[in-house]
Amino acid sequence: MTTPCVLIVDDQRDIIRLLHSTLQTLGHQMEIVDAPSGEEALLVAARRKVDLLVADYLLPGISGVELMRKVKARNPEMRVIFITGTTDRKSRSEMLNAGALAIFDKPIPLADFLDAVERGLGLVRTIFPMDTAKETEIHRQSLAELLSGFRQKIKADAVFLINDRGRVLARAGDLYDSSMEVSLLAALMGIYSAAFKVSRIIHQEHLDNFHVFRGGDHDLILIPVDGSHALLLAGKGLANQERLLQTVDGMLFVRGDVENILKSLGVTPSEAGAESAVPEAEAAEPVPPFVLPQPPAPEPEVDVEALLAAASKKKITQDADAFWEEAVEKAGNIPINPDVITFADAQKLGLKPGEAPIKTTGPLSATGSLKKKK
Repeated sequence: MTTPCVLIVDDQRDIIRLLHSTLQTLGHQMEIVDAPSGEEALLVAARRKVDLLVADYLLPGISGVELMRKVKARNPEMRVIFITGTTDRKSRSEMLNAGALAIFDKPIPLADFLDAVERGLGLVRTIFPMDTAKETEIHRQSLAELLSGFRQKIKADAVFLINDRGRVLARAGDLYDSSMEVSLLAALMGIYSAAFKVSRIIHQEHLDNFHVFRGGDHDLILIPVDGSHALLLAGKGLANQERLLQTVDGMLFVRGDVENILKSLGVTPSEAGAESAVPEAEAAEPVPPFVLPQPPAPEPEVDVEALLAAASKKKITQDADAFWEEAVEKAGNIPINPDVITFADAQKLGLKPGEAPIKTTGPLSATGSLKKKK
C-alpha cells in the first residue's frame, strides 16, 4: 500500500503549521505537503498523486473550489476537506455541491479534523474509534423510534442525542446545513459545560435548565439529560412565544424516557467521565465570598506652593553658595605670574584710570597690566 499524500493549502502560515504538526501526531504513515496558494498547489499536484486536499475556501487568486476541481481532474479518487471563516450560505452550498468530505470553521476543532482525515484516507480510526458495543446499543430501535416519534409529533426538523464530547449518539432528521453540524455541536457543548458548572455552584438538585436560540436557519433548544448527555431540538418556530413552553415540556417528557433507556443500557454519567449533577458537599469546590476592596486611606493635604517656594529659595541659595565656593577655589589655584601686577597694585602706584600715565619701559601683558621692569 502506497503512502497517502495530504496537500494542505492556506495563505496563512500559522494555519499550515498547525495542521501540519497536528497531522504528524496521528502516527500514521503519510506524506504531508504544504502550499501557500492555489497556484503553487497546482504545481505540487502536477508532480505527485494527491489523496486528500485540505484547502482554505478563500484563497488569493484561484479559489479553494476551483483548486479542488483542477486537482481532482488528475486525482479522481481524491477527498477534500475545506477550511473556512465564512458562514455565508451560498459559499457553504458551493463547497457541499463540489463534494467536500467535511467543512470546518475557524478556529478548527482539531479532534474532529483528525477524525475526518482518518475517514477520508481510510485509516484506522484512532481519534474517535468505532462505536463500542455499549454505544452501539444506544442506537437500537427503541431509542431511534422514540426520537423519530417525538420529532414528528413536535414537527421539528431534527432531534439529536449528543454526549459531552459533542458526538451524536442517536438522531432523527437533519439540520438545514449539515456542513455546520460539527462546529455547531462543539459550540453548544461549550454552553452545556458552562451551564453544568453553574448548576454545581448554585447546588441545583436537578439539571432543570435549557438553552434557547430563536431565529436563523433553525430555532434551537438544548436540554441536558444527565451529566454527560443532552437533547438538541432544531426546527422552525419551535421557540415562538406561543410554542416555547409546550416544546420544552415535550422535551422534558422525552428526556425522562431517554434517561431510562440509557440507564437500562448501563450507560451512566460516571462512565462517560462526567461528574454528578450535584456533588457531595465535601467534594464541591468552595466558592470564596466576594469582598469589596477597601479604599486607600486619604493622604494629608500638601501646600504645593509653599514647597515650591521653599525649594526654589533653597536652590537659589545653594547655587549661589556653590558658585562662590567654586570661584574662590579656582581663584586660589591661579598661578602667580611675577611679570604681572594686579589692579590693586597699579592703584597703589597711581596707575588707575584717569591719572596721568607714567613712562615705562615694560611691555603690557595680555591682561592689560604692566609688566614690571626687571
